[in-house]
Amino acid sequence: MAEDQDKSDKTEDPTQRRLDQALEHGDVVKSQEVSTWFVIGGGTLALAMFGGSSSTALTAVMKGLIAKSGAIHTDGHVLVRLTEVITVEVLAAIGLPFLLIAVAALAGNALQHRLVWTTETLTPKLSKISPMAGFKRLFSAQALANFVKGLLKLGLVGTVLVMLLWPERNLLEALVSTDPTAILPVSMSLMLKLLGAVVAIMAVIAGADYLFQYQQWYQRQKMSLKEIKDEYKETEGDPKIKAKIRQLRIGRMRKRMMAAVPGATVVITNPTHYAVALKYERGMNAPVCLAKGTDRIALKIREVATEAGVPIVENPPLARALHATVEIDREVPPEHYKAVAEVVGYVMRLKKAWR
Repeated sequence: MAEDQDKSDKTEDPTQRRLDQALEHGDVVKSQEVSTWFVIGGGTLALAMFGGSSSTALTAVMKGLIAKSGAIHTDGHVLVRLTEVITVEVLAAIGLPFLLIAVAALAGNALQHRLVWTTETLTPKLSKISPMAGFKRLFSAQALANFVKGLLKLGLVGTVLVMLLWPERNLLEALVSTDPTAILPVSMSLMLKLLGAVVAIMAVIAGADYLFQYQQWYQRQKMSLKEIKDEYKETEGDPKIKAKIRQLRIGRMRKRMMAAVPGATVVITNPTHYAVALKYERGMNAPVCLAKGTDRIALKIREVATEAGVPIVENPPLARALHATVEIDREVPPEHYKAVAEVVGYVMRLKKAWR
């Protein structure tokens, strides 16, 4: 019941991270019908390309062996040498066809998914030997699909083979009294025709089965809302923790700003909503912003500046413009040079007059 509830909760499409994890764990889309189709196709191609040459080579080996059977010594190293020669000749005759079939078998798996190196699928699990789990797999949707697929393959392949062989029934009867040397070409032609039909049928079945296997695999990867939230916390961090860290950073930045205000040359205000503290000394390219803020932070900047004796100049347009364009510890933008220079010059004249 709990497992069914968990499956019903998984209504969200899987994330890319979930799909990557499934691949790492060896849970991939795999259709056995696609692999079978590649093997049958490879075998058909090998038979068409190398069937004649391989049969000729094997026939020559067998003829020579039978013709010289009376003169062959079977004692000592002669028998060992004879076995080695026959083995080499047989492998040379069937090596390329078997190599082509092996490559086709590997391609049938490699084209369905990228290569995966994992031992997780080999790890013993109780669910694999559990009678209850085995009973569920026996009557699962996958088992039903395999049963229907088997009946479909048997019916289609059997029907096509009968349709192809029935017109050739007279030829097959005549082969009984035909010269044995003439049987091989006829058998080869008929075999290639049958295998071609099987490959065509299996291509349709393999394509449909791959789509079914992909849908089943994708359904297994679906996630619940809780799993998506947990994954987001793992990858991006807990939003509460991130908000707390952001608050701490803002707090440290404000403390650093307030500590720099006493060293400012002037504080430009609006008069209560905005405050920007600037510092300028001879030799500097342009004034530097030491602190800025609005509302409560602006009020705090004014209080610290008043206690430190830093001049406060009310200039609403300039205060708003500087707050929007200049960052802390950065120089004033060139478009504000003239206005800021007038304020700084005014403050310096006041200090000179006061002295």
